[in-house]
Amino acid sequence: MSDTDSHQLAADSSGSASTIVTAAPATTRARINARRADAGGSSWLIAVAAGMSGVALLLLGLRLGGALTAAIPGLPDAGPATTWALPAVRLLSDGLATVTVGMLVTAAFLLPGDERSVSPHGYMLLRRASIAAVGWAVAALSLIVLTVSDLLGQPLDTLRPSTVVSFATTIAQGQSLALQAGLALTVALLSRAGVSRGLAATVAVLACVAVLPPAFTGHAAGAGNHQIAVTSLALHILAAAMWIGGLVALLMVRRNRLLADAVARYSRLALGCFVAVTVSGAANAAVRLGAVEQLWHSRYGWLVLGKLAALLILGAAGAAHRTRTLPALRAGQRRAFGRLAAGELIVFAATVGLAVALSRSPTPAAVSSSEADPITELLGFPLPAAPTPENLLGQPLPDMFFLTLCALGIGGYLSGVRRLHADGHRWPATRTASWVGGMLLLAAATNLGVAGYAYVLFSAHMAQHMVLSMVVPILLVGGAPVTLALRTLRRPADPQVRGAREWLLIAVRSRPTKLLTHPLVALGIYSVSLFGLYFSDLLGVLMRSHLGHLAMLTHFVVAGYLMFWVLIGVDPGRRRLPHPLLVTIHLASMMAHGFFGLVLMQTTTVIAPDWYISVHPAWASSLLDDQKLGAGIAWAFGEIPAAIVMIILVRQWIRADQREQARLDRAADRADAAGEDDDLARYNAFLAVAGQDAEDPRRTTGPGFHQI
Repeated sequence: MSDTDSHQLAADSSGSASTIVTAAPATTRARINARRADAGGSSWLIAVAAGMSGVALLLLGLRLGGALTAAIPGLPDAGPATTWALPAVRLLSDGLATVTVGMLVTAAFLLPGDERSVSPHGYMLLRRASIAAVGWAVAALSLIVLTVSDLLGQPLDTLRPSTVVSFATTIAQGQSLALQAGLALTVALLSRAGVSRGLAATVAVLACVAVLPPAFTGHAAGAGNHQIAVTSLALHILAAAMWIGGLVALLMVRRNRLLADAVARYSRLALGCFVAVTVSGAANAAVRLGAVEQLWHSRYGWLVLGKLAALLILGAAGAAHRTRTLPALRAGQRRAFGRLAAGELIVFAATVGLAVALSRSPTPAAVSSSEADPITELLGFPLPAAPTPENLLGQPLPDMFFLTLCALGIGGYLSGVRRLHADGHRWPATRTASWVGGMLLLAAATNLGVAGYAYVLFSAHMAQHMVLSMVVPILLVGGAPVTLALRTLRRPADPQVRGAREWLLIAVRSRPTKLLTHPLVALGIYSVSLFGLYFSDLLGVLMRSHLGHLAMLTHFVVAGYLMFWVLIGVDPGRRRLPHPLLVTIHLASMMAHGFFGLVLMQTTTVIAPDWYISVHPAWASSLLDDQKLGAGIAWAFGEIPAAIVMIILVRQWIRADQREQARLDRAADRADAAGEDDDLARYNAFLAVAGQDAEDPRRTTGPGFHQI
């Protein structure tokens, strides 16, 4: 970076004008200083107003939700310090997390860069995000202490440090807060580690991950149907953080032209976040309320209605941004955006205050779930009846994560095909059918009745595993999604802006992708994970956590996708290997899979006994018999998918030979037309001369040669 660029960076990072005025007249400097003072003052006023709005709605929500009721005499009481500090620190933590995520996402993805570095405004956002992340980490650590005080009913001055440490290391809620604090500190350090756009994107993704851990240990984790409650809350928190935080970051951008382009990109992000917040919020409220009438019959429902009203206001503000402020910004009128965004931010702060109050308020569904049996509390749903074809397919267990993934996957793919056809290009219908079929099968394996049985029966779990790791990846790889995305994603008008296509190309060409698609690495991930999961205590640990269960199922799909991408994939980014070597790798994977099934069939000890004993149904066979059935499924299931892959490999091998022969024929035709020898003729001539040399030893004697 040149000296001029560094001066520019320093100037922009402190909020100055976009150009450096080194020898400006006094009147010009006065105007610049006035604009600085006006912008700084307005920013502080917006921040104070937003903070007051959040605190006011927090207090109102705590009062309406019943979280400030007097302690019952005779029961442990944490005291007024914990009662008031816990929601206040939670509001501060959520606010700092939201600001951190918004500034990092804006710096990495919404603002144009400076070649491989972030822009000066991006640099400023990274530095401010590091400060906010430190505050976020401190708030998360403070929440550990306050939560222990609240749960044990002990005042803060009576808590022992060992009790706090034990809570943070052994209890799920404490572990999630400790993990969040560690991730926030990592974000703070990495935000100052450099100015590359790749690093900024990595830190932004890490910050988005850091907001999620508490979602898996709060109300949602204790509600019925973990598959909807937990995932919908995580999606709700993440979408809200990017939506609100992005708006905060844009208010820090000064230049009109830069702001107009960034707001246009933010508008598309905000629309997606609005849809995600609406859908996930409705799903989460349905689980926590238990019945529609609880919306107006319970205090918790009143708070949900308040959030709904705020969401409608924010939706209207977003529509106004699209129709009014975007044209005004392009015309150089920044004030219109500033006024509307400031009002929107105040409503956002009030909504966050209501959300914190909701997290401290008892849910109506908690009353009905208090009498649930231990298995229902462990699984998140009642123990299923004996398996029948109707129960396997007709008793769905919706999972918000995989439903969202499949809906986005099918919708995005079909929109890409439609855009390609609109441009006059063809896309094979077989690829579309393969991708859509893979997504539908993924949705069926994770949301129909078989998904419920996979929790309580090893055999059903193994059948689900085989489908997710062998059948679904083959179909998804056959859809060639990367090729479709590269052909349909639009390039940004500003060459300094990295759109989805540019980030996809970077990911495809990155070193991690090259490492993961190495044949030995892909084969190792696919094969070793089978033995590592089932011949250790890992399966039982993952089954007891909804997050662990999601990670396990996702790993099945990703490991299979990598393996079959290396073998039969046509998308760019994978290593191009000779077909004989690909056939050898496929045979090695088949041998590893068969050996795994054989070893599993010979096993006489129960796998993950703590889990399967606690959820074993009365109508099921013994644990060992069910495990034998699962081993048989694992051993026999891979035959048909393996044969299909082998057929595809041989077919691709034949086509590759045909293409090579056609290339040689075209080269020969061109050589004949030009009166020259082609490569094949020259090679045959070389072989003829070599044969003559071998038959006549005198050709190898003479000056410089001698016979032995």
